[in-house]
Amino acid sequence: MLDKFRAWTYPFDQEPDGALGRNRILAQVTLYWLTRSAGSAAYTVYAADGGAWAGPQAKPSQPVGAIMFAHDIGIRHLAEKEFDIVHWTEVPDHGGHFAAMDEQVRRAADLRSFLSALPSAG
Repeated sequence: MLDKFRAWTYPFDQEPDGALGRNRILAQVTLYWLTRSAGSAAYTVYAADGGAWAGPQAKPSQPVGAIMFAHDIGIRHLAEKEFDIVHWTEVPDHGGHFAAMDEQVRRAADLRSFLSALPSAG
């Protein structure tokens, strides 16, 4: 897991514990260890490429919001094939794969923006 933190944490010129904080990394690793979920979490990446999932699914009817950080992988035209994207934000200059940890404020603000634009459920 530390290898992934090293490869995917922004900024790339810092060690992950400098960018994210050692306690935060240890907390993440501990959660995976104690819940024994590291293997199943990694499997989804490999299974998606091999077609191990149930095949084509209907698009969910819920609106979807997404934020794409500069140093992560996300391709809108592929996402739109599976989801009704109503809110898409591109952050061209910050963030990596672990944006939930390294871009908390920006991510939370975008989530608030997406949710505030949704129609009220009544």
